[in-house]
Amino acid sequence: MSALSDNLVTFAILAYLVAMIGHAVEYALGNARTRTAVAAPVRELVGAGGPVPTPSAPVPPSKANGRSNGRARLAGLIAVGATAVAAVLHLAALVTRGLAADRMPWGNMYEFVLTVTFIGVAAWLVVLWKRPSLRKLGLFLTLVMVLLVATAELVLYVPIVPLVPALNSYWFVIHVSTIVFASGIFLLGVVPAVGFLLRNGYEQGKGSFPYSLAKRLPGAVGLERLTFALHAFAFPIFTFAVIAGAIWAEAAWGRPWGWDPKETWAFISWVVYAGYLHARATPSVKRNVATLLAVLGFLTMLMNLFGVNIFFTGLHSYGGLS
Repeated sequence: MSALSDNLVTFAILAYLVAMIGHAVEYALGNARTRTAVAAPVRELVGAGGPVPTPSAPVPPSKANGRSNGRARLAGLIAVGATAVAAVLHLAALVTRGLAADRMPWGNMYEFVLTVTFIGVAAWLVVLWKRPSLRKLGLFLTLVMVLLVATAELVLYVPIVPLVPALNSYWFVIHVSTIVFASGIFLLGVVPAVGFLLRNGYEQGKGSFPYSLAKRLPGAVGLERLTFALHAFAFPIFTFAVIAGAIWAEAAWGRPWGWDPKETWAFISWVVYAGYLHARATPSVKRNVATLLAVLGFLTMLMNLFGVNIFFTGLHSYGGLS
């Protein structure tokens, strides 16, 4: 069962890669815009009360542009289908890993990253079902999936081992499941956040790299609203997860908070995300400044996941890496 899980992760990475290529093709073919030019009216000298000249009929779009747009849409739909297939393979990998370990598959960094990325892609498919116009964000989402899932498989992978004694508690399910869920939504939320920053700059006339990457993205206003909605949804869950962790720490170690490195960085993440939501609700704060805080919050989450587990030693050192 463990070997099956490993193989399913590999197939999921390949499916995410196919989806990323499909989105990239759609993005590239989208450069050919349908142009409907209107010929200038012929100037005539007419007397008073004479006939008013009528403009020529619009020039119809070329067949080449029509074919290009059709291919772009087909590539986008294939990319969405490949993303859905990848998500199913991803879920199957987690289920088989859990069955092989006879526990929830959240006991180390490898399993944690796999679960967070699955939550992120599942939430993306829900968003896409509600708002199909956001499909072009899929290029950036699948890029993140390929990078993180491949990193988990190639760098963070560890064989299945029993849980350390401190994790053998019902709080393991309560605390870790909520942290995983909130982290997955934050992972999805950073994609439109970065997209908004790029698109907003592009709409303000910044055509150089990296703003030129946002040429085909949806409007900045829609991306900013999606960013806020995702963070406003995830933040209360993250808050509960931190509180649940403190209750678990009291039961396991006799104190609710000890400024362990992971606790400290969880608190930093909470403060940054709270700062983002406060800034977003403050009319005097520009939306791009507030959104930068959302991106910073996700960077602190990455530090808590990778940096703390790799470079620090504490009571939460369950990464599984030697």
